[in-house]
Amino acid sequence: MERIWLQSYQPGVPAEVDVREYESLGHLFESSVARFRDRVAYICMGARITYGELDKLSRYFAGYLQNELKLPKGSRIAIMMPNVLQYPICMFGALRAGYIVVNCNPMYMPRELEHQLSDSGAETIVILENFAHTLAEVITSTPVRNVVIARLGDMLGIVKGPAVNFVVKYIKRLVRPWAIPNAVDFNLALARGGRVGFKPLPVFSDDLAFLQYTGGTTGVSKGAMLSHRNILANVAQAHAWVKSVVLEDGEFVVTALPLYHIFAMTANCFMFIKVGGTNLLITNPRDIPGFVSELSRYRFTIITGVNTLFNGLLNNERFARLDFSHMKVSLGGGTAVQRSVAERWKKVTGKPLVEAYGLTETSPAATINPIDIPEHNGSIGLPIPSTEVAIRDDNGVDVPLGERGELCVRGPQVMKGYYNQSEETANVFMPDGFLRTGDIVVMDERGYLRIVDRKKDMIIVSGFNVYPTEIEDVLMMHPAVLEAAAIGVPDDKTGEAVKAFVVRKEGSVEAAELIAHCRKLLTRYKVPSRIEFRDTLPKTNLGKVLRRALREEQSAQGKAG
Repeated sequence: MERIWLQSYQPGVPAEVDVREYESLGHLFESSVARFRDRVAYICMGARITYGELDKLSRYFAGYLQNELKLPKGSRIAIMMPNVLQYPICMFGALRAGYIVVNCNPMYMPRELEHQLSDSGAETIVILENFAHTLAEVITSTPVRNVVIARLGDMLGIVKGPAVNFVVKYIKRLVRPWAIPNAVDFNLALARGGRVGFKPLPVFSDDLAFLQYTGGTTGVSKGAMLSHRNILANVAQAHAWVKSVVLEDGEFVVTALPLYHIFAMTANCFMFIKVGGTNLLITNPRDIPGFVSELSRYRFTIITGVNTLFNGLLNNERFARLDFSHMKVSLGGGTAVQRSVAERWKKVTGKPLVEAYGLTETSPAATINPIDIPEHNGSIGLPIPSTEVAIRDDNGVDVPLGERGELCVRGPQVMKGYYNQSEETANVFMPDGFLRTGDIVVMDERGYLRIVDRKKDMIIVSGFNVYPTEIEDVLMMHPAVLEAAAIGVPDDKTGEAVKAFVVRKEGSVEAAELIAHCRKLLTRYKVPSRIEFRDTLPKTNLGKVLRRALREEQSAQGKAG
């Protein structure tokens, strides 16, 4: 059989990109500072920081790590913060000094944080005080010996900053008691770093930039080893894809997804540093009314997000009254964009919701829809430049065009491997260098890829493969459904049966009505045999619905019964 693989067929986009334009992420940053020094780089909670100010403060932080803490090149620097101005200061400072950044989810439980710090070997962490109690519980079981404590108001000015810190700690009581000996205040660390100075070191493209941990959905979380070259390649690939629309004349990107997540880190942070854009950091995107209020203050040109974020915005009445006249691109990724959400987005904003696809292991982008696509087409797009894809069966054999198979990817953005996990690395890479994504896709004759589901999420009903995404899309078509998730549960007759979990909008709808709705649109064996209504669905911090958590919950109930 002829081997099936594709590179970009997007008109006007090169098949290959130059991944050698910059030597390191620090080089990219410094080049942008030289061109855009007086432009605003970040806005958060009303405070602004220019490229020049970010240059200075990140040098201070690099100086603190290098000459105050005496850390050698290659040391691991953990950062545990939401979207606040302190995050880019710390990240760029660490990268410029040749350190490896270990991004930590602020929502981690103590066990999860302990695993990541121990596995990565991080000896230094910068953490927002709101989460210091989690670190305090486990720090003695980790290699961490240097702790920098940031507070929410540290970069908000001499008047607003202390007021915010007081409210957060004593009025809203968002800071739980903690005790960590010898912890250093963030602003004090910057002051010390400014005094001792920073001496630039050679940082090479193959040096590790990030140990970016996966969500652990297939077991214990693993650190994807992402080099400077991996991230730089993905920035070049994405820029080639969007440069006809995304210009160097002051783009304004809404960053509600956390910068510590690979999607926002590459697509929002590094991509828009390259073009001199401004990032509006949303610290708490779950506060939809507050989020919409913040959006109303700015003329934004780009917004990225995940399906649940877009859905949440659309269900806010005030959102529809915003000014979308300057918006150029709405980019969805992280999880499948549901057709019902994409269609409502186009109706409300007048702009299409462009779907992209990627993984932590691919830095993250692998495929993107054309940026000028008029309507949501249900696909994850075409391979981006310098990227090859193959669709293969369980034996690693290419499947015929139009048939389902596992998406496999090869390109300069693909990780080096999993840190200290040689067996897992061997399992995920094929002999010819293609990365197994674990996602089931089909490819049409034009090269567009449509994701069907994760291999691990597939439900087998009487020998038939059932993909939860299809069921969830159908449920979301019902006007009374706000959110939906589908999993497989044991069934004496069919092996597995489909169970759906539904969050209703205002008003009521009964299970029988939803099942009847599904019967009109789905083959009989795909129709949920039972529906459970919930007030909320379990999600990751990025907004992905955790089907795994629902499966584990059902399994526990079954054992208890």
